[in-house]
Amino acid sequence: MAEEDPLDAYSAVVTHVAATVLPSVASLAVHGRRGDGAGSASVIDADGLMLTSAHVVAGAASVEAAFADGTTAAVDVVGRDVLSDLAVLRARGPVPAPVELGDASALRVGQLVVAVGNPMGLAGSVTAGIVSNLGRSLPTASGRVIDEVIQTDAALNPGNSGGVLADGRGRMVGVNTAVAGVGLGLAVPITAATRDIIATLARTGRVRRAWLGIVGARVQLAPDLAQRIGSPTGLQVAGVVDGSPADLAGLRRGDIVVSLDGTGVVTSSSIQRLMVEDAIDRQVEMTVWRNGALVDVFVVPRELVEAG
Repeated sequence: MAEEDPLDAYSAVVTHVAATVLPSVASLAVHGRRGDGAGSASVIDADGLMLTSAHVVAGAASVEAAFADGTTAAVDVVGRDVLSDLAVLRARGPVPAPVELGDASALRVGQLVVAVGNPMGLAGSVTAGIVSNLGRSLPTASGRVIDEVIQTDAALNPGNSGGVLADGRGRMVGVNTAVAGVGLGLAVPITAATRDIIATLARTGRVRRAWLGIVGARVQLAPDLAQRIGSPTGLQVAGVVDGSPADLAGLRRGDIVVSLDGTGVVTSSSIQRLMVEDAIDRQVEMTVWRNGALVDVFVVPRELVEAG
């Protein structure tokens, strides 16, 4: 009996994912005061809720979606979150069946993934590749970073942004967001945290975050301090914004932040994850290493107000 061609199994997975996901993915035409743009979006519930990248619909005055079955619909922007590069839309008419949301936390490096979108205006395009790495950080125009980004070698091009990165079962595990180079694409993961962001945008149109007002850099700790706090690195305060919550609490340049609100902190991203709506106007305890001693500082984060 002839051996099965391994590419047959690979092709079977990709064609299954394409057939499963393509109907829910739309090509977006975005019209704004500064000109027209394009991107991708996917239907995520039967009531017409759609998901895309925040930068795709930035400055949009009107948006239209076109699906593979020929269905078109005007789309309203329900809410955008520039700090996660996610946006929720709602179609003003019937839409195809939604894509199933998966869980990017279950992904492994080397796993097959399929990207579905509308690159270069070529609607309904499908590319396949692997998860090249996990836990990448993607800088944003705001100076903050998107955490836990998926890196893939599935070919992405302008217009793919907002489209689906799917696993081998056809579940959406990421939102394609950036082309970082040849063979290097990035996607915002679908996780418990991003599901919360999506739900909040759908409900209120915005995501509230807390703000401390420090600029930090990750530094290697002296062995005695590293052993004491259980981490080889810490976040050193490189700057404090005048009048910010950190300034009012007495944070100083050179302080090394070792914990915030009882949680160990080793990076700027770690602090960002803690600066959620619940922390706004609530006193939190921060422990810093200053002049050879651990010092407790009490800070009251304010709401982050950011144009986007």
